[in-house]
Amino acid sequence: MNSEMSPGVRSGIAMAHHSTPSSQKALMMELKSLQEQPVEGFRIGLVEESDLYNWEVAIFGPPNTLYEGGYFKSHIKFPIDYPYSPPTFRFLTKMWHPNIYENGDVCISILHPPIDDPQSGELASERWNPTQNIRTILLSVISLLNEPNTFSPANVDASVMFRKWRDSKGKDKEYAEIIRKQVVSTVAEAERDGVKVPTTLAEYCVQTRVPSQDSSSDLLYDDLYDDDMEEEEEEDEDEESDMESGGEAGGTSGGEGGVTTGCYDDDQEDSGNEDS
Repeated sequence: MNSEMSPGVRSGIAMAHHSTPSSQKALMMELKSLQEQPVEGFRIGLVEESDLYNWEVAIFGPPNTLYEGGYFKSHIKFPIDYPYSPPTFRFLTKMWHPNIYENGDVCISILHPPIDDPQSGELASERWNPTQNIRTILLSVISLLNEPNTFSPANVDASVMFRKWRDSKGKDKEYAEIIRKQVVSTVAEAERDGVKVPTTLAEYCVQTRVPSQDSSSDLLYDDLYDDDMEEEEEEDEDEESDMESGGEAGGTSGGEGGVTTGCYDDDQEDSGNEDS
């Protein structure tokens, strides 16, 4: 049998190779960035290593909130024309929240297509645009958990209950009790996944470099990150210079090992959360 590929097959393979959607390249870059510089309070990964359009996200409940100690799992599904169209964000963990539908879908302006819809009460500028990214989505979602938008709720009952809790300054405990029960129910899930949920602000704000689960996946990024080594060398030189000047002054700058002293300092202003 002649094992040589026909010209038509070779042509088809070449076309497939060159027709990789730009959305895949964008998602590769964002995933790589989030692995190297994670957002505090989140764990990011792919549902399947070969599918860049479906991500799994675990959210740690922020300390000093009703969600403290919680481990909330969710999926982000990206459209083929990302970033021109927004992804969808769905919680897999059961959530009782004014802006989360019963099926887990999150209702937030940043995830709505950028069209004029007077009946929605949203401006087009509050909706998705291609300059947004996964970081702004994550920060918007965590902000929404703590500061729901009760003007256009996805869960009316949760919205009414939240307003009673808020307006009574915590005296009406029904909303808080439901949230705390949901938090407790996530502990077993975290244990099954071998995850230690942060419960203090110091633990929550630690940025951890997440290694790739499969070293072969590094091949995805080789063509996109040819300049990484040069940038790292420049950063190392800058750090050495800072350490020398700091040593002469007898002071220190920040923490060690990428530990931050506060959460969201750099990203809060452009979180894109117009609902809260």
